[in-house]
Amino acid sequence: MTQAAALDFDHVELLIGTVENAADANAKAVRNTVLSPRFYTTDFDAMDKLNIESVRAEWDIMMKEYEGDNNHDHFQRDAAFADEVRELMPQLSPEMRQEFLDFLISSLTSEFSGCILYNEVRKHVKNPDIKQLMTFMARDESRHAGFINQSLRDFDLGIDLGQLKRTKSYTFFKPKFIFYATYLSEKIGYARYITIYRQLEKHPDKRFHPIFRWFERWCNDEFRHGESFALIMRANPNLLRGVNLLWIRFFILAVYATMYVRDHTRPLLHEAMGFESTDYDYEVFRITSDIARQVFPIEVDIDHPTFRACMTRLVELSIANAKAKERGGLIGLAGRAITAVQAAYTFGKLYLLPVKKNTLPADIRMQPTW
Repeated sequence: MTQAAALDFDHVELLIGTVENAADANAKAVRNTVLSPRFYTTDFDAMDKLNIESVRAEWDIMMKEYEGDNNHDHFQRDAAFADEVRELMPQLSPEMRQEFLDFLISSLTSEFSGCILYNEVRKHVKNPDIKQLMTFMARDESRHAGFINQSLRDFDLGIDLGQLKRTKSYTFFKPKFIFYATYLSEKIGYARYITIYRQLEKHPDKRFHPIFRWFERWCNDEFRHGESFALIMRANPNLLRGVNLLWIRFFILAVYATMYVRDHTRPLLHEAMGFESTDYDYEVFRITSDIARQVFPIEVDIDHPTFRACMTRLVELSIANAKAKERGGLIGLAGRAITAVQAAYTFGKLYLLPVKKNTLPADIRMQPTW
């Protein structure tokens, strides 16, 4: 077990809190923290001006895939689902239960965030290509969020999605930031789900909840969403050069660091599936980096010793910040300020590491073969 993972076992409750009732679950979904999924809005006029003619052939093929909707019947529980829940859930320890609930609530919030963003873009643009794409992706994300919410209702912890939409704060991102962040979110979502699915496919005895049986076809939705943003960016190559390379580097590191710190608040969850949190995250990084070569001219060196040391350091600082917050008062406030400065310094070290350069492939589309 790594040092970071060992620290997490002692401080998981401090980092993720506890959920005992529906009010707690809904409050957790609404709350914005450095690690929690956010809701976004953007410049709809700029979205309306997007042109994808240079990738028209690949775009039209992808639209036919969306229209085919091969997952239209996937997000339905089978007869065994409820039986597995009744059998397996009582076996979870209280600590494991909290980590799993944190996973479900965070995943639902992330899926619903995509649903809201895509639906808002759909409503505000006239561009037929973008409107059609956003309609399909909002459909998919709505299914995902609803399916997760069913599992939360098994615990009597269902999220009021209408209330969540109305009460959670929104962050404005320029369209290019939406493209970078959402592309990475969709592809890293694919990498996370397929890694879990393949592991539990090999070790079905470690599948402690039936929702994981849905992950293979589910993650193919995420993969296709990422393909959509890849085509948009490749059709607008100005997004992939000049000063924008600095933004791409920032978003890759921000998404990776957020995932790494958040995952290290769930050591029992990963252990139950036969993973160690650090090993799982680096496998997800590897898959995501491999995929992102289709669109990003640069990638971060995930094997650089400083990269790994900084990731571990960010976990330690997250724990220190949570302890300072719990302490409260002026001392606690000072402790949080110090850890914030240290975290910024650590992220700066990550940002200044050399990056690898990629030659973008002529064929943009990829297949989910991992």
